[in-house]
Amino acid sequence: MKKIIIYIASILLVFGTPACSDFLDKEVDLSLSDEQVFSSFENTRGFLANVYTYLPDAFAGYTNGQFLAASRDCMTDNSLSFWDVHYYHSVLTDSYSAVDHPFAKDFWPKNFKAIRASNQFMKNARQSVIGNSEKAGDDTHLYDRYMAEARLLRAIFHFDLACWFGDVPIIGNDENGTPIVFDPSDTEAMNMARTNSADALKWIADECDAIKDKLPYRYSSEDENWGRVNGATAYALKSRALLYRASALHNPNNDATYWQEAATAALDLITKNSSQSSRYKLYTTSNNNPNKNYYECFVTTPYYNDEYILTRSVWNTYEIELFLAPCGFGGTATSTGRTNPTQNLIDSYETINGLPIDQDPTYNDQNPYANRDPRLEQTILHHGSIWGDPLQEEQRAVDISYPDGKDYQELHGGTLTGYYTKKFLNNMSFKSPSTYNHVCPIFRYAEVLLNAAEAINESSGPDQAYQYVNQVRARVGMPPYKGMTKDQLRERIRNERRIELCFEDHRFFDERRWKLFQGQTVSSEKSLPRYKQVYNIYGVTITPDASTVYTYGAAQKHPTRAFNSPKNYYFPLPDSEVKKAPNLKQNPGWELSTAVK
Repeated sequence: MKKIIIYIASILLVFGTPACSDFLDKEVDLSLSDEQVFSSFENTRGFLANVYTYLPDAFAGYTNGQFLAASRDCMTDNSLSFWDVHYYHSVLTDSYSAVDHPFAKDFWPKNFKAIRASNQFMKNARQSVIGNSEKAGDDTHLYDRYMAEARLLRAIFHFDLACWFGDVPIIGNDENGTPIVFDPSDTEAMNMARTNSADALKWIADECDAIKDKLPYRYSSEDENWGRVNGATAYALKSRALLYRASALHNPNNDATYWQEAATAALDLITKNSSQSSRYKLYTTSNNNPNKNYYECFVTTPYYNDEYILTRSVWNTYEIELFLAPCGFGGTATSTGRTNPTQNLIDSYETINGLPIDQDPTYNDQNPYANRDPRLEQTILHHGSIWGDPLQEEQRAVDISYPDGKDYQELHGGTLTGYYTKKFLNNMSFKSPSTYNHVCPIFRYAEVLLNAAEAINESSGPDQAYQYVNQVRARVGMPPYKGMTKDQLRERIRNERRIELCFEDHRFFDERRWKLFQGQTVSSEKSLPRYKQVYNIYGVTITPDASTVYTYGAAQKHPTRAFNSPKNYYFPLPDSEVKKAPNLKQNPGWELSTAVK
């Protein structure tokens, strides 16, 4: 009898066991037959829990030494990793081929395994085992709910493939409506044509439509169901999929109906949400402090955060603190600070007057962090930022002065740019370290509001779009946008997404779907403000004898990005897969001139 391998125990050891989640915290025998799995309720539930371990994870870089404990925003103009001998650096400089691209080798097979597991569950799960009776609470019609969860997970995995690889095979149901259980190692099964990316994104949105109201919009017992997909997740995925479909990369003729459909999808979620007794909303502190609201959103207890629609399971750790805090903090544990925000990102934060820094005469480049969007201080640690546990007498000003500042460089960490990441970082004592519950959002409500603003502005202009982007700005006390043209608001919405969603795996895809590289070169963009440059990466040098004197420029090790069109809009399919299944065809620009065995 065919065997099913379930990896949940080992995977949870890597990513951390959820603190309170009931459904993910299950151990299953490592090798079970089909009959043993799907004839048992506990094993069936465990199999579904295993499918969840394939969800996209923006914290993945913190778990693998080849990423050197850095954020995936290090593949963008938002940040660099301290060490340049790593996967992210080679993506920035276009140094991989279809043979050795690590992301291709990882993301392509992982998502197909996830899709197969989703289909396997939907094909084999039994109503008689799970039960489908009407009950009070979250478990009413449980079989129907489990099937909808698996179907939505399948859509998420297809979306992940489309983001990284463009055109993708759709592995849904056969002509009889039965989920297709395929073997990714079966050459004949995988030798199929890929679906155009725009059509694939529409298929994903249609899948969301089919199930969005079959799941609880939100679970009543979120501590027991944290990390489960729900109805709001389906609405959110549809919104993102249609927004991407409407963007230039997938909509070269700028078909207005695509934007209208994207706007409707975002508004459908907002309208549905407004009718709920328990609503998703922007996180605020108890006293609604604009100088703390944003930062606290990412370090508060996840189960009590009404902004998170879907996250990975909770990772209880202080690894994040070790990998983000400035390198001069140490004791029992030692920080390395390997995700270094760029000057490009810092310059994108407006002044407190709501103006870009190059348009506000009050901006002083010798006092650059004063009177800026409060999210700058809540996201970034810069020279002079106050950090460290005061109870253990570790609190001090961050010193990034060149070359001997305490936080400039150590043996295993430091900053290439003059900055460190504060977002997701708890102010831990390094003398007496504690663990914290960390999650990185897959979907949160702020993104939905920005999706609505972007799609509405593109489909019908600014008037109805302001209210959604202004809600996000109001949380941190930034002045509302008004009186702009469509083009002007487009630029500000894009900037708002950049700073609001940084380090959450959005910038990589936003740069590409907007085609920001088009019409720019390394030399031509140098006349633009740094926050508009995508090829040239900048940092700040702080003189050691006068900390208020700043000299800006490309630091010693900053790479100039390489972006070759159309090649770098997507990752390559693994070369070995294309050789086995030539109907898949390689993405443009990644074809090999010489066959590699």
